[in-house]
Amino acid sequence: MRRRLKKYFVTGLLVVIPIGGTYLVLATFLKFLESFLGDFLKNYSRFYIPGMGIATLIIFIFLIGFFTSNFIGRKIVGLWEGIMVRVPLVKNIYMAFKHVIDTVSLQSKEHFSRVVLVEFPREGVYSIAFVTGVTKGEVQNLTDERVINVYVPTTPNPTSGYFLFVPESKIIPLSMSVEEAMKMIISGGLYTPTHVEAIKKHVKGKEIASITEVDKVQPEGTATKVPHGG
Repeated sequence: MRRRLKKYFVTGLLVVIPIGGTYLVLATFLKFLESFLGDFLKNYSRFYIPGMGIATLIIFIFLIGFFTSNFIGRKIVGLWEGIMVRVPLVKNIYMAFKHVIDTVSLQSKEHFSRVVLVEFPREGVYSIAFVTGVTKGEVQNLTDERVINVYVPTTPNPTSGYFLFVPESKIIPLSMSVEEAMKMIISGGLYTPTHVEAIKKHVKGKEIASITEVDKVQPEGTATKVPHGG
């Protein structure tokens, strides 16, 4: 009987803790957002209802985004960043947050259509890279083989990296998602997606699939075809 009660209690904890933790995190986060403009509205506005601070903050962020999307706004943001990076302590804090935001926005870019493996920085050494498109124009015309645009990010900051033109035959398609690859790069290999086992099969001499046929080795629903072009 005691063992059964203990089992029920542990099972209940496993259900309650994730729910309670999620509630506490969301409640704390929403209160934090509300405090940005909510306290100001409480003191200086005749009309206030709970949640009004969050709504005002969302509108404010939208207006900032609209303003900074034009030429003048970008110039002002550039000047502001120039000031921020000159202040010793503020520079480190500001750049840390900026790198996090840049990394998140980098993961969501549709330009990274798929994850591949390329030999870089030398033959026999492999790096994870992202396909950004099919090479066109002068570069393609000057090469005998069809080449692909790839971006090789650095660790642990994937917002910097190397842009390469790689022959299609030298590219090894991977089944991992862009998000999984980003996690692996940022962690320096401490995080390893289960799909990464596919790398070993390709490196050991398995037939290399064409970059235009990578959907055959990707899980259903994750394939993104690279458009054919000059």
